[in-house]
Amino acid sequence: MPRLFPTAIAGSLPKPAWLAETESLWPAWKQEGAALADAKRDATLLWIKHQEDAGLDIIGDGEQSRQHFVHGFLEKVEGIDFERKVRMGIRDNRYDAMVPTVTGPLRLKGRVHATEARLLAAHTRRRTKFTLPGPMTIVDTLADEHYGDRVKMAFAFAEILNQEARALQDDGIDIIQFDEPAFNVYMDQAVAWGIDALHRAIEGLTCTTAVHICYGYGIQANIDWKQGLGAEWRQYEKVFPALAASRIDQVSLECIHSRVPAELMALLAGKDVMVGVIDVASTQAESADEVAATIEAALRYVPPAHFIACTNCGMAPMAAHLAQRKLRALAAGARLVCQSL
Repeated sequence: MPRLFPTAIAGSLPKPAWLAETESLWPAWKQEGAALADAKRDATLLWIKHQEDAGLDIIGDGEQSRQHFVHGFLEKVEGIDFERKVRMGIRDNRYDAMVPTVTGPLRLKGRVHATEARLLAAHTRRRTKFTLPGPMTIVDTLADEHYGDRVKMAFAFAEILNQEARALQDDGIDIIQFDEPAFNVYMDQAVAWGIDALHRAIEGLTCTTAVHICYGYGIQANIDWKQGLGAEWRQYEKVFPALAASRIDQVSLECIHSRVPAELMALLAGKDVMVGVIDVASTQAESADEVAATIEAALRYVPPAHFIACTNCGMAPMAAHLAQRKLRALAAGARLVCQSL
């Protein structure tokens, strides 16, 4: 296993065909009741094994128990009416979606991810990471008929995210990551209040904390959006200085096959940087040499001691066999760079 450059996934991994629809961002479950619970457990154990076999250093649950990275958390939150759905544009109208509505005060019904977090912690001796949606991204994925203010609602979500994050830490999770793709869309708001909401979400945590900011899954809507971002994608330029000054320990970003100017990574001085060296929008598996080249280029701007080799984003819509090949390339490429040093 590479020690100088730890390797990790951003979050999600493909679901097996016996658990859910394959190659889908919103897969329908193939089971229900106790059979579904068993299938989720088995899928989680399978992907723990695949990650270890690939040689990854930091292991996640692959979000096998969630249909969607946001809604998997919302299912255990009181105050949201999933029957009262509203059509609205999210991520600044990138997606046209039917979203549930916040109709009352937000409260947790109980633990959200205890089963899968404890399963993960019990079945690997490597470092563990668990993902939660960030407050700003949650707010951007819901209609509001109660709070009347995006900031107020974000901090209400930050409060309940903090409750679950503290419990995940007690479950034995080493790294808790908050996914905030909205930071690449609402850059001014991210600086004005989004990072403060994250600070509320991590309050009291002693484990490692992280935030994942990317340009989205490898789905057509995101591919099309990227085509309109110009020759250089400079969204990170507005947010990274504020994150460098924040209390978040790690920042996950998109790198390989992106138009992000590499020098922007230097704006995260002092933070551990999870550099995306695996393209989740490509149907071709990277070679170990290609991964190594991406790592070596990024090392011009990220000190080796702060470097984590990662995927650009989640792999949920990807074919499972392709995801496994990409994970092996991720670990192998990091090993090559370690050997060269």
